[in-house]
Amino acid sequence: MANDLNSLRIDRSLKDTAGPRWATRWILIGVSLFVLLGAWQTVRAWLNRAFEVRTVRIVAQPEDGARSAAGEVILNATGYIVAHHKIQLASKVVGKVAWIGVEKGDKVKQGQIIVRLEDDEYRAQLQQARGQLQALQARLLELENGSRPEEIAAAEANLNQARADLENARVTLERTRRLVEQGVLARQSLDDAQARFDAQRARVASLERTFDLVKLGPRSEVKQQVLGQIEEAKGRVAFFETQLNNTIIRAPIDGTILERVVERGEFVTTGFVGDRGAKGYVVSLADLNDLQVELDINQNDFAKLRPKQRAIITTDVYGPERKYEGVIDEISPEANRQKATVQVKVKILNPDGDLRPEMNASVIFVADPAPGPSSGPRRPAIYVPDHAVRDGAVFVALNDRAVKRAIRTGPASSQGLRVEDGLIGGEDVILNPPPEMKDGARIRVIR
Repeated sequence: MANDLNSLRIDRSLKDTAGPRWATRWILIGVSLFVLLGAWQTVRAWLNRAFEVRTVRIVAQPEDGARSAAGEVILNATGYIVAHHKIQLASKVVGKVAWIGVEKGDKVKQGQIIVRLEDDEYRAQLQQARGQLQALQARLLELENGSRPEEIAAAEANLNQARADLENARVTLERTRRLVEQGVLARQSLDDAQARFDAQRARVASLERTFDLVKLGPRSEVKQQVLGQIEEAKGRVAFFETQLNNTIIRAPIDGTILERVVERGEFVTTGFVGDRGAKGYVVSLADLNDLQVELDINQNDFAKLRPKQRAIITTDVYGPERKYEGVIDEISPEANRQKATVQVKVKILNPDGDLRPEMNASVIFVADPAPGPSSGPRRPAIYVPDHAVRDGAVFVALNDRAVKRAIRTGPASSQGLRVEDGLIGGEDVILNPPPEMKDGARIRVIR
């Protein structure tokens, strides 16, 4: 019995080794997530960090004291290519699109038909106005020709008949008077005969006036009134002819279709335009042979420029090898207070079919070549510090980004490495680029 009781006794020296395993797992998971989140934020901050760099402005120097044909670089800027005149071609009348004959990118000539609107209503209105005009012209012709001979003859015949009736009434009146005086007829018979005579005399007088008017024709005031109505009708005809012609929309200039807004069956209006309702214009077009580069020039650099300043234009698409000549064409009359800039537009003097509006462009403003004799144009010498070159390339600071630019260098000198290709002068080159810097990395220039 004692042994059995001892076997049922609890040994308190033993501990529960299993424990709450689920709590341990959640704690480990939470710690792991916290560590991963911290690591991800660290990596993200490392990737998005801005490198603090120092730059040097590369200047194209005339070689051996010769004057440069391109002139001295005075400013480097970036912007976007825009069309000098962009036209949103609208309709002067309302209606549904019956036909559209252009697509985006098509080239059109001045006067070419682009869109036709439904014109049934305008044709009906024009026909009605022309009918009213013809009726008034016929009325005027009737007034100008006067009374016809048949009408004059009829009026004269009526007058003669009335005169004969008047004579008959006079004879009857005289006879009746004698019989009344003799007491044969009553006084009432004389009164009746007198009344018939007076009525017939008045009728003769009226027909005489009518006969005279028929011979004279219509009054001049009536003619003038009809002439005024004819002029009004002509104006309505001209208006509806114009409305009918406006259902055909033509290209106002030679250009390229930039945007096609409407489709067949859509409604075009000249008034309020909603997002999903009627369209306010049908296409937009521009002359791509008249292009400009739109720039925002810092106010600190604006004093370096002047109207008609010469410039060299390159694009990110085709690289620095393809250059275009330009000249300052427009300078905004007011500055931008928020951006502390002045808008300048540079006209591209030799555009080609490869340039497109909204392309990125770099503009280098150069001074006019100094006057005086020269042995001929020479390529300016461009030097870059050797500690700015890494693996045959340099990094150029543009819009707070590091843009990698491959270069070809020549012999070294006291001024640095001579650049044979890849730079044209005016670029801000980053000195001592870090090994981890990549193309497009964020930078912060230290002055």
